[in-house]
Amino acid sequence: MQKVLIIAEAGVNHNGDIGLAKEMVDVAYAAGADIIKFQTFKAEKVISLFAPKADYQLLSTGADESQLEMARKFEMSFDDFRELFDYCNEVGIMFLSTAADNESLYFLMELGQKYIKVPSGEVTNLPYLRKVGEFNKKIIMSTGMMDLNEIETTLDVLSASGTDKKNITLLHCNTEYPTPMEDVNLLAMNTIHKKFGLDIGYSDHSLGIEVPVAAVALGARVIEKHFTLDKTMEGPDQTSSLNPVELASMVKAIRNIEISLGDGIKRPSPSEKKNIPIVRRSIVASKIIKKGEIYTDDNITSKRPGTGISPMQWDEIIGQTAQKDCKKDELIEL
Repeated sequence: MQKVLIIAEAGVNHNGDIGLAKEMVDVAYAAGADIIKFQTFKAEKVISLFAPKADYQLLSTGADESQLEMARKFEMSFDDFRELFDYCNEVGIMFLSTAADNESLYFLMELGQKYIKVPSGEVTNLPYLRKVGEFNKKIIMSTGMMDLNEIETTLDVLSASGTDKKNITLLHCNTEYPTPMEDVNLLAMNTIHKKFGLDIGYSDHSLGIEVPVAAVALGARVIEKHFTLDKTMEGPDQTSSLNPVELASMVKAIRNIEISLGDGIKRPSPSEKKNIPIVRRSIVASKIIKKGEIYTDDNITSKRPGTGISPMQWDEIIGQTAQKDCKKDELIEL
């Protein structure tokens, strides 16, 4: 089975502090994640003066500032991201960041990141999508707030702009923080796969680790999950994120699911073959049988161990003649 790509989403949970961002790199690496992902943006190019906060942002950061003012606090410079990129290479975990504007997109491509992550908020941004498509890079695209028709339109834009659709992985997603369990709709992930035939994954904003683990069991090839150093820290996403221990638990659970899915061929596993003679039954004498007697339902039965004639051959044994004396519980032989 192809290894599931686990993206530990730092997002803006570093609060604009490069020191905290590096700590998050260390945590993601220690947890066993494949990628740590940040968000690269110039707040003034993404958010207008009049953009309101989302409800979850109001709950976690209050109404005293605008969405733009909030985002400015979490913005990091391109120099910061260069430093983070180098630090990730030093630690041994892949760097990835979502570009929220064209300038940030070009910067990240020049930096040399392997993937382009298209966030749910940009999937209807036609000029942005065209720029993304021109690079013909591997794309991981979230599909929060989208229906199948919108996904198809976005895929067509990326394809027309120069990206091979086979290079696109689609992540089922719900953008509410935290996502209520009744709104996760995890089976929609497989609907997306059936419709478009592309690799699928899941970008999770629900609480806990159950849903991303279940997504892997359903066929997700990529899992993205927010994490934080401390859920009590300031910021809009902290309380909906995993702490370091939870992140490590999720990664371990996903790796266990990967192994447990197997190859789909139903056959005795190597570990259980030794149990066959122990727990299966053989045909044995239910009483003393003299040589020459006929085997009947009254003088044979089935008992463990399964080292003799299988009870599945019962009808073949009935009516045959005993070739030797048999003690009670002795294996029947032909």
